[in-house]
Amino acid sequence: MTPRAYNLFNDIPAALQEEFFQTLAESGTVRIERIVSDGHATPQGEWYDQEWDEWVLLVSGGATLQFEGDAGPLVLSPGDHVMIPAGCRHRVEQTAPGKRTVWLAVHFGESRV
Repeated sequence: MTPRAYNLFNDIPAALQEEFFQTLAESGTVRIERIVSDGHATPQGEWYDQEWDEWVLLVSGGATLQFEGDAGPLVLSPGDHVMIPAGCRHRVEQTAPGKRTVWLAVHFGESRV
């Protein structure tokens, strides 16, 4: 198979009722995912609590993350990245309204059962 180039900003649906998740590559316990948000946030009272590590890079747009137990939110701008260890409860407080926020997420240690 001949390698092929893709663009992270192509083929994004025009309308996003909810966040758009797309697996770009995976092997073993590693999965690379593109996430596109358009003013989306984690519903009030809900938290992500994953059994695997996740590294996220904010490629475009803007976002605010909240980690359980932290006094204040973590504000992300394009180019910012953060490592979220397994079991670290977190939520997306907000993403930039009126413009697409594109994330690149690398999940590792994720069980494929």
